[in-house]
Amino acid sequence: MIELKVQDMTCGHCVGRVTKAVKAVDEAATVDINLESKRVSIGSSHGTAEFQDAIREAGYSPQPA
Repeated sequence: MIELKVQDMTCGHCVGRVTKAVKAVDEAATVDINLESKRVSIGSSHGTAEFQDAIREAGYSPQPA
């Protein structure tokens, strides 16, 4: 399980964009986002860096949780 903190997520639209970025890397990934705590949990065999890069490209600043 990959755990990231994305402090600049502020609304449901942000959640959708981050989810879309994760799914672009791995369509089969499980994604659980808690907007209140700004945490993104990803279940995937892909590496953390791939997801961080995709989330950055979507306009956000992911950090290790």
